[in-house]
Amino acid sequence: MKTKFGLPLAIVIGFVLGAVAIKDVHAQTKAPLYVVTEIDVKDLDPYLKEYVPKAQALIKKSGGRFLAVGQNVTAIEGAPPKKRVALQVWDSMETYKAYRNSAEFKEVRKIGNKYAKFRTFAVEGLPK
Repeated sequence: MKTKFGLPLAIVIGFVLGAVAIKDVHAQTKAPLYVVTEIDVKDLDPYLKEYVPKAQALIKKSGGRFLAVGQNVTAIEGAPPKKRVALQVWDSMETYKAYRNSAEFKEVRKIGNKYAKFRTFAVEGLPK
């Protein structure tokens, strides 16, 4: 009697394990979100001292990672970018929105707005 149920039970267990593995694979292939910020700095010294350390720490704490930050921006085509650009990568739009909607972001951005104007846009990357 035990062997009668052994094969069907093994098939069901194999199906469940396969479904869990596929779910994990799909979760790992979620497309990242790339965020580009063009920054028009009005007063560089206080911008670098008062705003940048807080903003970068909050981005890292919230799950963002920097791919590039700096003033060595070269226009290739079209309208020239601002002199300072930051490129970040986030796990998802949801994670990024949670960061942008946080009270901490709003407080830090108040400081940044005193010294710079920001233009930010996001593009979803290709699945890994």
